[in-house]
Amino acid sequence: MAQILVIDDDSSIQLLLKRALTYSGHNVSLASDGAEGLKMAIQLCPDLIICDWLMPKMNGLEVCRHIKSRSELSTTFLILVTSLGSVDDRVKGLDAGADDFLCKPIEINELQARVRAGLRLHQLSYDLQQQKQLLEAELAEAADYVRSILPAPVQESTLKIDFRFFPSRQLGGDGFDYYWLDQDHLAIYLLDVSGHGLRSALPSLSVINLLRSQGLNQVNYSCPSEVLGGLNRTFQITPRNDKYFTIWYGVYCRKNAQLTYSSAGHPPAVLLSNQSGEITEKRLKTTGFPIGMFEEAEYVDHTCSINPDSSLYIFSDGIYEIEQTNGKIFGLENFISLLKTYYQKSPNNLEELMQKVHNLHQVSHLDDDLSIMQINFD
Repeated sequence: MAQILVIDDDSSIQLLLKRALTYSGHNVSLASDGAEGLKMAIQLCPDLIICDWLMPKMNGLEVCRHIKSRSELSTTFLILVTSLGSVDDRVKGLDAGADDFLCKPIEINELQARVRAGLRLHQLSYDLQQQKQLLEAELAEAADYVRSILPAPVQESTLKIDFRFFPSRQLGGDGFDYYWLDQDHLAIYLLDVSGHGLRSALPSLSVINLLRSQGLNQVNYSCPSEVLGGLNRTFQITPRNDKYFTIWYGVYCRKNAQLTYSSAGHPPAVLLSNQSGEITEKRLKTTGFPIGMFEEAEYVDHTCSINPDSSLYIFSDGIYEIEQTNGKIFGLENFISLLKTYYQKSPNNLEELMQKVHNLHQVSHLDDDLSIMQINFD
């Protein structure tokens, strides 16, 4: 049984509509003006509303606007009853939120047909809304799982690691991790799967779980180029899997303060040091195609020394491929300049850097996933 609300200041029209709709098996409520009708609509959340256009205390257009502005009434189908037949009037009604029109004098067969059609559309909208809420709940659970497997920040006497992770949607294709391979060697990596959303998040999670379990065959996890080669053999693009990803992978040996690293199409990591008040910069990147593009791709290792009081920043390209309010892309060079300014001013406050990055966006949402890790070597 459908719940229908009739809003009309003419008692004879009220009686006519109630008899016809009750005879068809619907539960009908009546309101005598727009203000009363809006109040009843909020209380009842009816499936369908039949509302007269010309009424005292709020006309039909105002009722339409108020009803369509409320989320709890978003699926309610609204029929506007009018004697105004011009195209301009119908445009005004549609713009106000009316879903259909019924012309005076009311013909009962037409009324019944429009109500049946309206209720079908209401049910369809309601079902879609329920499915959307279910999907959003499942995505929220998945996002909670992704957050649960992120590593904890590190606060040791000689090593501090912090990070920020902002997917462009509930789920994103960025992933990162760090863990000790043994008492002296720390593995650090950040990857960025092509695309956004669930289809990018699943490969990212697969890589994280595979590396964390050290499940690649015949791979020395202390050798970054071997790890990238193993990933490339495992995650080749196929007709059923069109996702590739970039990655930066490094191993820090704290015994000799050496960092060995390799990258596959990923932005350079940036190593900053403060030597007697002067900021020195090193960009750590090697040649290599993104993982999955070419089966024959080869990867190489580079090594650098880590000075005390240095900071290493590893990030995805979403942190600098930002369209600013002037329409220009912020870019890597500008981001590294911002990074150096931040490092000199407050190197242990990653939140301040991220606030400046977010302020660059011309819109409230992110166009791409955004991740950054900061490793301080004390």
